[in-house]
Amino acid sequence: MIIIGATSGIGKALAEVYANQGFEVGITGRREEILDELKNELPTKVYVKAMDIRNTELASKGLEELIGEMQEVDIIILNAGVGKVNWSLDLDLELNTLKTNVMGFTTMCNVAMQYFLSQGKGHLAGVSSIAGIRGLGGAPAYSASKAFIINYLESLRAIVFRRQAKIIITNIQPGFVDTNMGQASEFWRISPQAAAKQIYRAIKNKEKQVYVSSRWRFIAYLLKVLPGWMIKRIG
Repeated sequence: MIIIGATSGIGKALAEVYANQGFEVGITGRREEILDELKNELPTKVYVKAMDIRNTELASKGLEELIGEMQEVDIIILNAGVGKVNWSLDLDLELNTLKTNVMGFTTMCNVAMQYFLSQGKGHLAGVSSIAGIRGLGGAPAYSASKAFIINYLESLRAIVFRRQAKIIITNIQPGFVDTNMGQASEFWRISPQAAAKQIYRAIKNKEKQVYVSSRWRFIAYLLKVLPGWMIKRIG
């Protein structure tokens, strides 16, 4: 199995969970030295590929090479993503978020799906966010990019159904996780380790949708039904 974005947070915790379950693990990220440190810590065979998914051409080639090295891959988790509070609408922050969470995500999805379709099976999981349900004033590009991921995964699921392929698509929607992107609020925050265990169970059970933690299912429902004037006040 492969984790795109494994240098910290949920991605690193997922690598630890899968390695402890005996999986061979492929890990990617921008910081090769951190990937090597993680490789040395894990109790299983680990494959490392440093890449920056904003460079879509090199990242696409890198993921293809990693899959080739591992020979057979059944699970790919797309966890790489960025997000910052941006009330000032700093354009560089907005564009960097879109390059990573939209262009990079789409590129990695394409490589994974082409591989799974050729293999005839596989499980693709993408990490979106509760923030993708409605637009958040403090993080316009982030919430929009996560909405893109939610809908993109749903579209892939429709393609899989049309082709009658044995490919599972899972949308992982975290709330507040104790990571760099989740430090803004204490509300229902959980550790990356707890999040990773829940995600592992969801993927093992072949779930299509998982809220992390499960209590966020109720918040997700509220966000979907609240009128726009309320969203403006809380966003």
